[in-house]
Amino acid sequence: MVATGVAVKDDQATRAFPLAAITGHGTLKLALLLAAVDPGLGGVVIAGGRGTGKSVLARGLHALLPPIDILDADGGVGRNLDPQNPEEWDDATRERISGEAPSTVIPAPFVQIPLGITEDRLVGAVDVAASLSSGSAVFQPGLLADAHRGVLYVDELNLLDDGIVNLMLAAVGSGENRVEREGLSLSHPCRPLLIATYNPEEGNIRDHLLDRFAIALSANQLVSTEQRVEITNAVISHGQCSRSFAEKWGEETDALATQLLLARQWLPDVQISGEQIGYLVTEAIRGGVEGHRSELYAVRVAKAYAALSGRDQVEAEDLQVAVALVIAPRASQMPPPDQQMEPPPPQDQEPPPPPQDQGDQQQDNPPSPPEGSDEEENDPPEDNSEDDNADDDEGDGEEDQAPPAVPEEFMLDPEAIEVDPDLLLFNAAKAKSGNSGSRSVVLSDSRGRYVKPMIPRGPVRRIAVDATLRAAAPYQKIRREREPGRSVIVEEGDLRAKLLQRKAGAL
Repeated sequence: MVATGVAVKDDQATRAFPLAAITGHGTLKLALLLAAVDPGLGGVVIAGGRGTGKSVLARGLHALLPPIDILDADGGVGRNLDPQNPEEWDDATRERISGEAPSTVIPAPFVQIPLGITEDRLVGAVDVAASLSSGSAVFQPGLLADAHRGVLYVDELNLLDDGIVNLMLAAVGSGENRVEREGLSLSHPCRPLLIATYNPEEGNIRDHLLDRFAIALSANQLVSTEQRVEITNAVISHGQCSRSFAEKWGEETDALATQLLLARQWLPDVQISGEQIGYLVTEAIRGGVEGHRSELYAVRVAKAYAALSGRDQVEAEDLQVAVALVIAPRASQMPPPDQQMEPPPPQDQEPPPPPQDQGDQQQDNPPSPPEGSDEEENDPPEDNSEDDNADDDEGDGEEDQAPPAVPEEFMLDPEAIEVDPDLLLFNAAKAKSGNSGSRSVVLSDSRGRYVKPMIPRGPVRRIAVDATLRAAAPYQKIRREREPGRSVIVEEGDLRAKLLQRKAGAL
């Protein structure tokens, strides 16, 4: 489902449950906002039981995304191309457009990957009708092209075919979808905000797939009786009249949308020092995290949180948020007892306040200078004028040194971090599901569910009609010239067989 007009966007924003109206889930809402600030972050995967609001969170975030300006040109390889970035256009589009590029504004798309999707529908395939009329292979973009610069949502990730998941993560991770199939060799940009959800009770997810996501958290939360009553009343009110419910939360929703828009503009200017990167790397080493994705994702999360807070320099608070969201859930070992630090004070994981409020708070409560600062080392001035200058210098020093660059202590102890304990190590959550998600399958060419077409290596038992027509479509114009009495001519080299899949027996 892709939004194609402003009216559709308004209707979707009205029907979607406002993110600000969701009770609890402070850490998850913060993680989704950070991913929206930097869509290239690496995506967010949400685990949780039935009815925990996983899809509600994803659609609530989509309602906050600003509209996008796309290239208004038919026949392009990709979708939602940026008119201000000609580098992502294909060669045919560059040749066709001269001068100022025509553009139009559309809502940010929201594309959901269905469980039964085929490889052709995901990455794109040959457009049979256009190829028959033109006499050459014409590309028909898939869902990866539709989701460019929008939201790519995957519900029940653990039930999706492994091949489809690998193709999707490869395209999103590289920012480009390369298509190599019948008569096609091309690529188009694919940089969506990836959000995936799954229920651990319905099956496991491979560890290397979880590692491809920047943030992995749980939607399970402990709610009080009052909170459950509040959730029930909110859902009933939204069901009775979604428009009036959206208007009730309109002010908070607009504030979040504005904060998100400003953070995207500030993100390119955010700087992080080498000392701060070293702190994140040390945290990953202390936690026994494998690979380098944890610190790479943590750097981007810290910069996104700084931009969301209205800062152009990463501070200690941003590093702590990055450790809590990225490194701690990947930790595979605890520090030795003599190296464990006292747990830091609980942090509010709700989205940070707008920058102007934060600036006022810092002015009202200026932090004290660290020990050993220049103020304590300088001797008292001799006259009043120097005293005044010293006071001014002291104030400037306090303001410059107010935010510490690196936290004073490491946050390795996962129990001291406000992250769902079940997802500090995903093994605990996956252990509850048993072996329900590892049931073997059998590939066949005679019976089962149609997975994808393949080039036959012998007699074709079941013909894949769709793939066969796509393979034969580019040559119809030439073949009809040889045999004018036939409308569609399929030769033996065009035949494609069905690859079928079924579950293996228990015995």
